[in-house]
Amino acid sequence: MTDKLQITDSHCHLDFPDFDGQHAEIVARAVDAGVSRMVTICTKLKNEPAVRAIAEAHAPVFYAAGTHPMSVASEPLASVDKLITIAQHPKLVGIGETGLDYHYTADTAEIQQTSLRVHIEAARATGLPLIIHARDADADMARILTEEYRQGAFTCVMHCFSSSADLARTALDLGFYLSMSGITAFPKSSELRDIFAAAPLDRILVETDAPYLAPPPYRGKRNEPAYVTHTAQRGADTMGISYGAFAAHTQANFDRLFSKAANYQAPA
Repeated sequence: MTDKLQITDSHCHLDFPDFDGQHAEIVARAVDAGVSRMVTICTKLKNEPAVRAIAEAHAPVFYAAGTHPMSVASEPLASVDKLITIAQHPKLVGIGETGLDYHYTADTAEIQQTSLRVHIEAARATGLPLIIHARDADADMARILTEEYRQGAFTCVMHCFSSSADLARTALDLGFYLSMSGITAFPKSSELRDIFAAAPLDRILVETDAPYLAPPPYRGKRNEPAYVTHTAQRGADTMGISYGAFAAHTQANFDRLFSKAANYQAPA
């Protein structure tokens, strides 16, 4: 156990090859740093069993599952029924990541949008939060989220948020959450920090997106859940509050959004 202030890494990818054979050490370092929970994200449904196994093997680890927008053209289209079935696992706490990415894969925009709507329907049906990846697709993302919300409410986090202030406002107006990644700690990310500074403190989460986007002083190296504390410190500075206050707020926010994780009770 650790006496450090507790915080949650709301988005990482522990099944990626960068961490092969090191899960126990990675989780132990995170816990030692005060990271009480990690949500590892399945980006291709064929990999769900492997991601589930990591969550089952490590008490602080939960998981989510979906089809990443950059993979939808090469993977079978997810079905609502499949996502609902997967969601029955006690440590499956979110739907996704899903979303739109037009940076490298604009040519698959149509199927990305179809996949996104499937995931939204599953989030509604399960009551689990939707985990959104958005890059260079702000107008379509705002439109689809708004259209779908009018058809029926759902909860959502804009993971690794680095989009426009307009998309941030749309998400916040719908009651969604914004998640801070290591990008917010980069020296040239002042405009992004301004977006977070203007957001309600009760709608902020923090994440690593490990193995990517390591914050300073680890920028350019492999990221891991323990490093979420560095992003959180920059988040506290951005919000003008202490690290302890920021950690407490983000813990409460995570518990509110990811209520299945907050209410999880390990088998006796």
